[in-house]
Amino acid sequence: MSAKLSSKEQKKLEKLDRMRHSMAHVMAAGVLKLFPDAKIAIGPPIENGFYYDFDLPRKLTPEDLPVIEGYMAEVIKEDNPFEKQVISRDEALKFFAGQDYKVELINDLPEDVELSFYKMGDFTDLCRGPHVESTGRLNHQGFKLLSIAGAYWRGDEKRPMLQRIYGTAWGDPKQLKAHLEHLEELEKRDHRKLGKELDLFSLQEKAGPGLVYWHPKGARIRVAIEDFWRQEHYKNGYEMVFTPHVGKSWLWETSGHLDFYAESMYPNMVMDKADYYAKPMNCPFHVMIYNNGKYSYRDLPLRWAELGTVYRYERSGTLHGLMRVRGFTQDDAHLICTPDQMQEEIREVLRFSLFMLRSFGFEEIAAYLSTMPEKAVGEPERWDAAQASLKEAIEAEGLDYDIDEGGGAFYGPKIDLKVKDALGRSWQLSTIQFDFNLPDRFDMTFTDSDGAEKRPYMIHRALLGSLERFFGVLIENYGGAFPVWLSPVQVVVIPVAATFDDYAKEVVKEMRLKGIRVQADLGNDRLNHKIRYHQTQKVPYMLVVGEREQESRSVNVRIRTGEKSDLPLDEAVKMILKKLEEKDLP
Repeated sequence: MSAKLSSKEQKKLEKLDRMRHSMAHVMAAGVLKLFPDAKIAIGPPIENGFYYDFDLPRKLTPEDLPVIEGYMAEVIKEDNPFEKQVISRDEALKFFAGQDYKVELINDLPEDVELSFYKMGDFTDLCRGPHVESTGRLNHQGFKLLSIAGAYWRGDEKRPMLQRIYGTAWGDPKQLKAHLEHLEELEKRDHRKLGKELDLFSLQEKAGPGLVYWHPKGARIRVAIEDFWRQEHYKNGYEMVFTPHVGKSWLWETSGHLDFYAESMYPNMVMDKADYYAKPMNCPFHVMIYNNGKYSYRDLPLRWAELGTVYRYERSGTLHGLMRVRGFTQDDAHLICTPDQMQEEIREVLRFSLFMLRSFGFEEIAAYLSTMPEKAVGEPERWDAAQASLKEAIEAEGLDYDIDEGGGAFYGPKIDLKVKDALGRSWQLSTIQFDFNLPDRFDMTFTDSDGAEKRPYMIHRALLGSLERFFGVLIENYGGAFPVWLSPVQVVVIPVAATFDDYAKEVVKEMRLKGIRVQADLGNDRLNHKIRYHQTQKVPYMLVVGEREQESRSVNVRIRTGEKSDLPLDEAVKMILKKLEEKDLP
């Protein structure tokens, strides 16, 4: 299992949390100096920083942030203590009269909850704390306000839109500098920014928010991912299925989605006097295929996979590039097996998950095992057996893991796999999920060796999660400079003059026949301009050809990182094919 935080590390985190919580109050005090009539909402500490939500008389601009920072520095230098005061509900309501958001919070608190204020100079806030002893304990050079965003009050789209200011705070200026440099790198790698610069995909609000348009270059990468995905699934004993995008209400009533998941489903469509729904998940369709046949223990296990596009309604405020969308393609699969086959199937699917993630360059992988919650379907013995199988599989693969006691879905325990990217961020990708619910709801059976009809086990499994989100993670992990096998354009051939266009076309033809994604740049721009452009487009190899290369049937190889070399054409082809086979960077 993964190591828990030491007491020293825990205390360090608590100290940072207190400091950032205190800085949120300091920021609110600074905003009130700029906008005395502002209405304040909430301001908690968050990972690496803090934020506070405000209802202001005008829209903030980036130019306001340095002004607020100046006021904050003044508040810090005043060295005012944070003073706690326990008050009655009536006193609290009286104090915050006119501050509508604070009044609502007070009225929503249970009667038996202790109400407390924290006073800091002229600023007082409703707060449970804790805080640092005084503002002087905060480093006036260790913080920075980062951005302004909109935030619905209490996350409700029907409530007022507030203005949220994000900030970061650290113990000393060196830590702040390192964090700001990290944020700069994050911004450079932002998949939305790179998606536009590299012409990979777009999201078009007027045609429908949260719906992804894959451009030709992005589609090239998707096809490479899908081809590899299918190839490896066939190697590992899976069969492909394809299922509809919509289904009658009966399907979703039987599966339980209309009872438990309706808010995340698109509204019904009426056809032939029947209600149809766009599918939020593929699982019930795979069950329908199973129930269309008759299976015995000799036929199991079945491994059915689908790149199935599903549709889920996400609030507009939660949509985020490729990471949170409304229509996405899930690399779904369902394993249907006998109880005796469960252990081996779990071992195999976990091994396969790790192989796939590592094939895309992710080496740091951790597991999270979620166990039986208080309310669950299925006999406790089946839960115990399933949880034991998941745990044994994780340990057999030597993975670090944490146990989330009671964190499983009501229909079964699961393993989540998280990878770390090039910037040390964790992304949850693979999920291996038992399901004791759908086999019962759809009356799935198999004929066992004793001739009796029995209930099979069903395991949901997604290796990459969704192609859209996985693509976003890949873009940010590689900063758009993909391994050669994933690059939409792997080679650009650039003649030094139009005289050598024919040789450039010949090189393109030979490489294309070998399966390399190659094109020639026969435009009128100068050579250096062409090379710089294709470097910005993250093309792995640029092959420059002129008189010498034409006569010797060679190429001048320029890698996107700047290295150069002269190679015979056949050796250059072999080198690139080897990189493709190894799924490596150039």
